[in-house]
Parts: sequence; C-alpha cells; structure tokens
Amino acid sequence: MTFAANMIQVESRRLPFQAQHDGRFRGQHILSVSQFSLDDVAYIFDVAEEFRLIVKRVGSLEICKGNILVNLFYEPSTRTSSSFMAAMHRLGGTVIPINEVRYSSVSKGESLPDTIRTLEAYADAIVLRHHEVGSVAQAASVAHKPIINAGDGIGEHPTQALLDLYTILQERGRIAGLTVTMLGDLKYGRTVHSLAKLLAMFDVRLRYVSPEILTMPPELIVQIGEKGIEQAEYTDLNAVIAETDVLYVTRIQKERFTDPAAYDNVKDSYVITPETMALAKPDMVLMHPLPRVGEIRMDVDGDPRAAYFRQVEYGVFVRMALLALVMGKA
Repeated sequence: MTFAANMIQVESRRLPFQAQHDGRFRGQHILSVSQFSLDDVAYIFDVAEEFRLIVKRVGSLEICKGNILVNLFYEPSTRTSSSFMAAMHRLGGTVIPINEVRYSSVSKGESLPDTIRTLEAYADAIVLRHHEVGSVAQAASVAHKPIINAGDGIGEHPTQALLDLYTILQERGRIAGLTVTMLGDLKYGRTVHSLAKLLAMFDVRLRYVSPEILTMPPELIVQIGEKGIEQAEYTDLNAVIAETDVLYVTRIQKERFTDPAAYDNVKDSYVITPETMALAKPDMVLMHPLPRVGEIRMDVDGDPRAAYFRQVEYGVFVRMALLALVMGKA
C-alpha cells in the first residue's frame, strides 16, 4: 500500500486510491486546490514522500538537471520563494529568481501576459505570486509552460494548502475524524481558504475563530457546507481549544487593511501562549503558515506540538513533487 493510501483514511462512500505515477500532471498548471481529486492528492503525496526519504539519505537528486524554473513574485516573499528555490535545487535544476518586480519591465508598463510569454521562453515552469485575485489564471491562459500559483491576492495558495495537509498527515497519521480549528484572519487569509477547500474532501470538522470583521467568506462556508462538512464560527478560542486536533494559526495581515485604526483594533486579538497550550489536547498539532508577528509567543516553540518549522521543511518535499510532476520528471 502506498504512503498516502495508508495514511489518508477515506470514507467508505469514496473510491479507493489508485496512486500510480501516470504522468497526469505533465505540462499542467497548478492554480487551485479545486482542480485536485482525492486520487491526485495521494499521487502528489506519494511522490513527496519518496523525495523526503531520498533527501534524507543522499541530499538531492538530478532528475531536473538542465531544467529551469522562474520564480516571479509581485508581492514580497521569503518562505514561499525560498521553498521553491530549495525544491528546484534539490531536484538538480536551476532557478531564475525575480522577487523585485517593480525593478523589472513591469515598471515600464509591461502587461502580465507579455511578461509571462517572455519568461516562459527561458524556463520550463513559472511560479507566480501576484497581488490580484485571478491574475494567475490570466497568466495560465496565455502560457505554454506550467504556471504554479504561489498566491493571488486574497484568493488561493494551493501549494501551501497541500503542504499543510501533508503536515497534518505526517504529524497525526490521518485526516478523517479530526477537528481542525482555523484562527485569525480568515477573511483575507488565502492559506485558510485553500486549506478549508482541501479539507472538505475528507470527513473532518472545521471550526473558525476570528474577530467579527475577519470571518471566513460566507460563500466559502456555503461551498464547504455543500460537501456535508460540519462547520462552526466563534470569536473565542477557549470555546473550542479542548476539542481541537489541529490548530491552524494565521497572522492578522496589516497589508490587507486600508484603515490603520481597524487593523490596530484587531491585531492582538489572539496570542498563543504556554497557558493556551495547557488547555489543548496532548497530541494537538499547532501550525502556522508563517511569518508570525506575535500571534504565537516564542516560548511556545519548544512545545513538541508546535509543528510550524517542521511544516516549512515538509513544504520543500511537496513542492519538489509538484515541480517534478509538472515537468514530467517524477
């Protein structure tokens, strides 16, 4: 039995996994978690697990030797950009990093489609982060090489959601039956939007904890509810901490606010402390997509349930898998 088929416990009404490496993602764009089936998730995770074990033994591979990746980031990024660079280097490929787009031809008025058409002439795939929802889909509509969505405004962040799910599997050994609590900025948080959609494929319970002005988008709650997923909204973490199996914390995103006073009113709404952790289950998993700006105190880092830095490492293996798959190398 494969890694993913063994770890992802699927309800009896769903089809069993057939995670054979069949080249299904070769040349494909990665735009949204909505494009994935359960079988696709298992397929990606099996490849990621293979790469994790290989990296642990020998450090890197050569399967993407000669391949080039463009990292095109219109928004600041440290973790996602570096994670994709590390993934490509671990595969034996090279990267063209473009993290300061304001200094590029864009500052001269070049359109996104023209930028994509130019850069794909140099590379085998493009990782794109953009501040506008729908921008990555626009890029994909003109591209002949795979486009990977690294975040489009407040829309989606599918590779983050995949690595988050992979983290839950590694830390808890299953997904089915878990209660996952999402805390913080649920209105603008593209990571929670994508993760909630992905978790809706499984038999889970979702709890949303946020200030009243930062609740999960109603249309997303309706979409997830149509999958038969139990959901509930709160403003107080203490109301759900004792039942939580996975606590997914997000920062309040200052850059998404047009009114500084509104940000100041909610920025310190939730802070995870050792006292908070004392109320949680002994095997609860504490996650965060990072960066954090005070919502998890540093004296929590030593708690074995704090998985956010392991989460970063797991992300490299998932992104290795995605890059290898879209380039037809897995």
